[in-house]
Formats: sequence, C-alpha cells, structure tokens
Amino acid sequence: MNQSVLAIHGGCGVLAREDLSDAEWREARQHLTEALRAGWAVLTRGGRAVDAVEAAVVVMEDSPHFNAGHGAALNHDGLHELDASIMDGATLAAGAIVAAQRIRNPVKAARAILESGTLAMLTGPSADLYAEAHGVELVDQSYFTTERRRDALASMIRRGQDGTLASASEAEKHGTVGAVALDRDGHLAAATSTGGYTNKPAGRVGDSPIIGAGTYARDGVCAVSGTGQGEYFIRHVLGHEIASRIAYLGESLATATDTVLADLAPYRIGAGLVSVDATGHVAAPFNTGGMFRGWVMANGDASVGIHAEIEPVGNFGS
Repeated sequence: MNQSVLAIHGGCGVLAREDLSDAEWREARQHLTEALRAGWAVLTRGGRAVDAVEAAVVVMEDSPHFNAGHGAALNHDGLHELDASIMDGATLAAGAIVAAQRIRNPVKAARAILESGTLAMLTGPSADLYAEAHGVELVDQSYFTTERRRDALASMIRRGQDGTLASASEAEKHGTVGAVALDRDGHLAAATSTGGYTNKPAGRVGDSPIIGAGTYARDGVCAVSGTGQGEYFIRHVLGHEIASRIAYLGESLATATDTVLADLAPYRIGAGLVSVDATGHVAAPFNTGGMFRGWVMANGDASVGIHAEIEPVGNFGS
C-alpha cells in the first residue's frame, strides 16, 4: 500500500483577499494543485521523496503567484538574487544555491549540487555557471520580473523613505515556496526556493538555502520547509530544532512545530512552515493572515488553502 505523503507551501506573504480578483485567486489555487499533482505523480510511481519535492517546487517556481523563480522579489538594486536548497533525508545529502541571477529553476541547480557528492553550496555567478554546465536552463533577469514585484519594490522603497516599513504587509515584504515528502519506502525529503524579501540588500542570504534552518530532512524523524523572515529562522536553526524536539524529546510533529513557531513570537515576524513526519502526519502552522499551502495524504485526498479555510481539490489516487 502507498503510504506516501506530500505537503507544499507557497509562502506566508499572502495578499489580502481584496488585493486580487477572484480569477487570480483561482489561478493561485490551481497552481498549488498542479504542484501537488506533479509531486504526487512521482510518489505514486514509486519514486523517491527527493524527486517529488523537486517536481513540486519547479511548478511553483514557474508560477507568477509565488516569490521564487518567475515572480521572485527584487532586491534594492532592482535585481533578482535567487536562493534554493534540497535535502534527502535518507542520506542527509543536500545541495543549495545562493544569490543566483540566471537560473530559471533554482531548485534544479540545488539538486545538481546535491548529486555531485562533494559540494553542498555554491553562490552567485559560480552557481549560475555550475547550473549551466549541468544542463540547468539559464534565462535573462527579465524572465523573473512581474509587475507586482516591481510595484512591491517601489512601495518598500517609499516606505523606507517615509518611515512606514513596520506597517508593510507580508505580501509586500517576502515569500517562499517549499515542499516536503514521505515516500513509500519511508524516506523523507525537503526543498525550498525563494527570491528573498523585497528591497533586500544585494548579497543578503536568508534561511531558504541554509540546511537546518529553512530546509531539513532526516529519515525516521521529519522533513521541514519554512517561510518567513529568514534571519530568525537561521538564529533558531528552525528545521533542525523541530527534528531535535521530535527525536530527543519525543514530541509529536504538531507539538514540535507549534512550539518552534511560538518561539518566534517575541520578534513579531511573519512565519510559517510545512512538515511531515516519519509516520505521515502533516503540520502547516503559520502566524500571518494566510499561507499558500496544500497536501496530499496517503489515501490520495488533496487539499489546498490560502487564508484560513482549506479546500478539498479531489482524490489524486493512491
């Protein structure tokens, strides 16, 4: 019997309901559903968890509704610097790229680094060159840019000038995409990809490419992908902390994820995550007005959500 489970997020930087048309909200839900289908197709074929999370993240990187790949945030210089990582819980092998500027699907480059067997992370132009050398598609910067991201950059620059940064919405600031999976052989994996936060300084690195912070997977324990203000995720080594609470304190996935998210409360930052444990339980806590998210359980039942409510999207088969 297939005991596979897949969960995804498209970031906790979600717009208010009134900021998008009904058609745009439907398209965002559809892209979440497509990401679930892509990852689930891998798992139902008996594929590996690490392949499933890569497949799901690629779909979200290609969507303009999420802050990764096409639709990624712009830094202060008006450029896109892309970060991504992926981890195989079976071997603890991991790969990450930081501040890449031309990789269409950053998670594919991170996967190529994982498969190298020697590297764990590459940065900047070296990441772009490595991706190209390993058959990963490169594109011009203009491919990543959307009107919404240009507007968000202009808004954040204005807020910096008039002293209203604290009142910026989560959607103006940041976002991330990620996926976690448990395959039929009991292996876990996680992947995360982001454009960082809008108006970030050039060269800034958040938690998404940092193994143990924004991405972590360990067989027999859990897989985690986070979204939020990454500096705090790094300080708390968020992904590894969740795994440690489960492995060493015997906490449930729900208790461990809720506790770690509560630890961030004093900083008053937006934060969320998706996680799956070794028995197929899923957790997706967040402290913002919404988080793009979805999951497929072992019986094939799939659901997606953006704000508070969760919407069934059918049974994908098991």
